[in-house]
Amino acid sequence: MNLGDEAMSDEWMEREERYTCGVYRKQPAVIVRGEGARVWDAEGREYVDCATGHGVALLGHAHPRVVAAIREQAGRLITCSEALYNDRRAELEAELVALAPWAERVFLCNSGTEAVEAALKFARLVTRRPGVIAARNGFHGRTMGALSATWRPEYRRPFEPLVPGFIHVPYNRPDALEEAVGPDTAAVILEVVQGEGGVYPGDGAYLRRAQELCRERGALFIVDEIQTGLGRTGRMLACEHYGLEPDMVCLAKGLAGGVPMGAVLLGPRVGRLPPAVHGSTFGGNPLACAAALATLHAIREEGLPERAAEGGPFFLSRLRAIPSPLIREVRGLGLMVGVELRRKARPYLRALLRRGVLALTAGPIVLRFLPPLVISREDLEFVACQLEEALAETSVSEDEDDG
Repeated sequence: MNLGDEAMSDEWMEREERYTCGVYRKQPAVIVRGEGARVWDAEGREYVDCATGHGVALLGHAHPRVVAAIREQAGRLITCSEALYNDRRAELEAELVALAPWAERVFLCNSGTEAVEAALKFARLVTRRPGVIAARNGFHGRTMGALSATWRPEYRRPFEPLVPGFIHVPYNRPDALEEAVGPDTAAVILEVVQGEGGVYPGDGAYLRRAQELCRERGALFIVDEIQTGLGRTGRMLACEHYGLEPDMVCLAKGLAGGVPMGAVLLGPRVGRLPPAVHGSTFGGNPLACAAALATLHAIREEGLPERAAEGGPFFLSRLRAIPSPLIREVRGLGLMVGVELRRKARPYLRALLRRGVLALTAGPIVLRFLPPLVISREDLEFVACQLEEALAETSVSEDEDDG
């Protein structure tokens, strides 16, 4: 380690702490470069990235196709609002609708929470009903409508009162949905796998019943695939595992290879929306569209959903083989994996960081791993080994503060 690099790293952290707003809890590393499944900090230390910007770097970092697409489009046209037509936007919308045989149209925006906000507005507009049913432990974003659908009280409490009309029912409980969906219900919004809520996969029968109830009772079925979509679970859309045909699917995270983008796929029960009921200044800008097109092509042509379908079971099996009494359960789908501990998870993020692995939490006692779909089996084995060593490390304190 170069002492000069270490001093510079400290300076960057101090500067960011001085000027940042304070809403983010940060790990003590200054990441300056990435390639594939690896990133490097300002001191030259290398990490296997299983955080990927909260699941954004599906293709890994600096994927050549995305880099080339951004460079070419930036020299051609960066912005063009939806007040005009655009070639890249038209091409991307056709590609997105082709992802799902039930989809007919698409709304483009800039993030997952924007996609959720749009879907909620569209549901109320189309049904002329106010009610929204979401699941306990679900996470759908932090803007006011999306936050109203989000469960965790610590996210909600400082901003109450939130948008009225939202109720939460237990996840994977069809009977709770049966009781809740009524004549005032505009939409049911669910994740196929609850990410932030602890990496809990949904039961296929439960998700199909949610869809049936919406059809029977005049509500719209919204599936939040912001984290599960685009190959992460071993299918292009996680809906495909269970034969779902939702009325709307929300996408974001890795859609544009790291460039901010969100989208809502719209089915026939939504139809074509009237002008001016919603909008987005930057939504569908040519730069993000070009990056998204390159990302979708790379996902398909490199067989990345198939790689997730193969790598996920290997990783789950390897993690389940760790002989640690601290592990309560390992669960997930594809390359979306949670390790539930018998202790607080956050101190083990620091322990993994020291061992060259970036990971996330999903609630207070769950470690979450969202590696890029390009990750090798060797890197997954490395991550499992480092977790095993971190869990065996007697110096890890449950009260350790990771900043």
